[in-house]
Amino acid sequence: MSLTATEKDVFIHSGVISGLTAETVTVTLNKNIHCESCSAKGACGVSEGVDRSVEIVAPGSKYAIDEPVEVILKKNLGYKAVVWAYILPFFLMLITLVIASFFLEEWLAGLLSILVLIPYFTLIYSLKLYFRETFKITLQRN
Repeated sequence: MSLTATEKDVFIHSGVISGLTAETVTVTLNKNIHCESCSAKGACGVSEGVDRSVEIVAPGSKYAIDEPVEVILKKNLGYKAVVWAYILPFFLMLITLVIASFFLEEWLAGLLSILVLIPYFTLIYSLKLYFRETFKITLQRN
């Protein structure tokens, strides 16, 4: 992910449109030389060697396949995503483990702390429309 000097509140990553539907645009993100110096590369996952694709809701868009674009995400939304995907489940597991260890055997408390993630991520999945509206990713032509 590259961070431009003029837009310090957004992450910008270049990519190529690899798929189109009536409602969505699929963008395959390019490897970026700026990923090595980015402070968010550990949480981003784009800097790894695997090609990454992002599906962006863009009804009625006028893009073409293989068109170069830039994917733009506000920084504060990236941090919110980290909280929902990593921090909240970790604390949920930790709290469940501590409370369950007072009442159950150690192995059962550990199993329960892992199983508590099933309803959590089911809830996250059921709120996907909310997250789609909250975490707006925008496209910009190069």
